[in-house]
Amino acid sequence: MKKLFLLAILVTAGTVSAQKVNWMSMEEALAAQKKEPKKIIMDVYTNWCGPCKLLDKNTFGDAKVAAFINEHYYPVKFNAEGTEEITYQDFTYTNPNYQPGRKGRNSQHLFAHALKVNGYPSIVFFEEDATLIQSIAGYKTPQQLEIFLKMIANDDYKTLTSANAWQEYQENFKGTFE
Repeated sequence: MKKLFLLAILVTAGTVSAQKVNWMSMEEALAAQKKEPKKIIMDVYTNWCGPCKLLDKNTFGDAKVAAFINEHYYPVKFNAEGTEEITYQDFTYTNPNYQPGRKGRNSQHLFAHALKVNGYPSIVFFEEDATLIQSIAGYKTPQQLEIFLKMIANDDYKTLTSANAWQEYQENFKGTFE
């Protein structure tokens, strides 16, 4: 009986630590929103970006971050220099200047340009109706990302209309991602 109990604990612990973000394309997220409205979080990355790889490994690889994102958002992975076609708000975005085989930096996708993404990684949030909320540039640890994840999931950002309100929100925020 003790061995069975220990096995159950090990299996449960392995499941919790193995939590992964259930990434999808923007097209898949937009289709899912039509069936069940939910906000979208988009990881905007490039293949050559070191901090993008760290964000993926350290932050999105964190079990608490992954569980929260999977519950509250449709998570989208988007290569800002890739070739994916994205139809958003009745316009199809592409990357017409993409150069196959090019090493390092490539042409920026028109969707990344439309979102005004200027640095990588960037995390972009969208409303349940796919309206853009905001973009956050740069690498974030799980603890640094937590305030944005929860503020946007809970719609708290809608009441933060001044720098003072944002400062007060940050001071009163009690994180649980450790």
